[in-house]
Amino acid sequence: MRDDLKLARRLLALASPYRGWFALGALCAVLTQLASVGLMAVAGRFIAAMALAGAAGALLNYFLPAALIRLFAILRTGGRYVERVVTHEATFRLLAQLRSWFFRRLEPLAPARLARHRGSDLFERIQADIDTLQNAYLRLLVPVAVAIAGTLAVAILLAFTMPRAALPVVVVMAVAGIALPLAMRRLGEAPGAARIEARAALRVAVIDGLQGMAELQVYGAGRTQAQRIDALTRTLNLQQIRLARLSGLSAAAVGLCASLAMWGVVLWGVVLVSQGALGPAQLPMLALFVLTSFDAVAPMPAALQQLGETFGAARRVFELVDASPEVPEPQGASPLPQGAGITMRGVRMRYDAAGAWALDGLDLELPPGRRVAIVGPSGAGKTSIVQLLLRFREYQEGDVRFGGHDLRSYRGEDLRSRIAVVSQDSWLFDTTILENLRIGNPQAGDEDVVRAARAAQIHDFIVSLPEGYRTYAGEAGIRLSGGQARRIAIARALLKDAPLLLLDEPTEGLDPRTERALVESIETLMAGRSVLVITHRLAYLGEHVDEVLVLERGRVVERGTHAALLARGGRYARDQDYLALAGDVG
Repeated sequence: MRDDLKLARRLLALASPYRGWFALGALCAVLTQLASVGLMAVAGRFIAAMALAGAAGALLNYFLPAALIRLFAILRTGGRYVERVVTHEATFRLLAQLRSWFFRRLEPLAPARLARHRGSDLFERIQADIDTLQNAYLRLLVPVAVAIAGTLAVAILLAFTMPRAALPVVVVMAVAGIALPLAMRRLGEAPGAARIEARAALRVAVIDGLQGMAELQVYGAGRTQAQRIDALTRTLNLQQIRLARLSGLSAAAVGLCASLAMWGVVLWGVVLVSQGALGPAQLPMLALFVLTSFDAVAPMPAALQQLGETFGAARRVFELVDASPEVPEPQGASPLPQGAGITMRGVRMRYDAAGAWALDGLDLELPPGRRVAIVGPSGAGKTSIVQLLLRFREYQEGDVRFGGHDLRSYRGEDLRSRIAVVSQDSWLFDTTILENLRIGNPQAGDEDVVRAARAAQIHDFIVSLPEGYRTYAGEAGIRLSGGQARRIAIARALLKDAPLLLLDEPTEGLDPRTERALVESIETLMAGRSVLVITHRLAYLGEHVDEVLVLERGRVVERGTHAALLARGGRYARDQDYLALAGDVG
């Protein structure tokens, strides 16, 4: 219960910038409900009075009740329209703000803290889970205000007309508006939370199945994946059926309470009419008034039933938002680097306290303007060096300096602004090639972009496309080949014009011809910069570096020039990947 209250307070705090919108929407909803109740009450009294006047041959003031009926009808229609416009506008604005807020809180967690979550799960949280949070505002705050106003209206009117019926009717309304919703809240908590988890798991399974379809078919696991998706679908449907049954049960229970209250008023009203304490035309007015007033509390059971689902989504959102970044930011401003040199002494790093050391006593020296290559098999620790230098991961022991200052004294964004990265995983977004290039420098003009594309030897290809630089690259650059995507990454790095260049497996997965051509583009990019090449095979890049470090299990086991290492006949020379380039660059 305490946890639920804490979640509710946090959700209300997030909506505070739009509290005026929600207050206006709640006011319109209250006025709409009062107009609806007034319409039914006046109409009931008017019809009864007309019948009594006709039977007695008496005169009746027709114009006043007719005017009131028209007024209440207009207020109900207009109020409902304004209420929907205001509350939905507030909700959409809030959802947009929540997504921006969520993304801003996620950004410092990447990639270390987010590595435990799949992309489809993160997408589920930023889309479906945040969409679910609207229930806390649109289907809880406003209905509560309407329910309170409707109950007060019934209590006040009955206190003046049928005092003895006022308390029983208010009690029945409390059962329908408080006791029943609380029961639905308890019954709907488990299936609501289970529905959230099942929906997230189903999305992950479907996306994984689509993205890995080729591998699943190769290994004959397609049927197994389909069965898993089918099981998750049945689980989701089961929870939705349970929630639908609860919704039907709550609606029937509210209808029963409304009928009991109305018939109680009718029966007591008949006694009062027979005693002359109540006018005959007032009885149908009060009966319809009480019956319609239950519309104010009718949404409450469904609203609290959805609270379990809403809180389940909130917990998934806040679970990520509350996570602390693995790499803490320094309190003060970043120092001004003296050049773009890197020094690493006795660096040890691992990904968790119980895991093996990814880097185990690493020593590295990269003076400004020098080019160093680090080679080694998969799992040697090469990627760990990149993540460490970009401040994506924290190291536990040793000393790392950039530009003469401790690496930990730099703020992440300040450090990364001085580093350009070209890798096999350089991401291309589903937007134009021009916008993908401008990621390196959003302020770059068209001439700067063309100049960088020419240097990266990709300009001629781009202008050959039907829409040139306005051509869409497709999701993850699917419309481009590996070599073309890599050249765009090089042009992007040229636009960034950073003093330190990290080449992380830049030629991986390319055929020899494309690889050789790409190296020529990389040579242009390396000019005048400190360069750290990280790869498991140097290929044509070997002749462009000043020193080669061979990494195994997080340690440097050999170092020297490419030619010297081959002549030495050690680990580097014995590796077939390295020997394969001897005829080209040896």
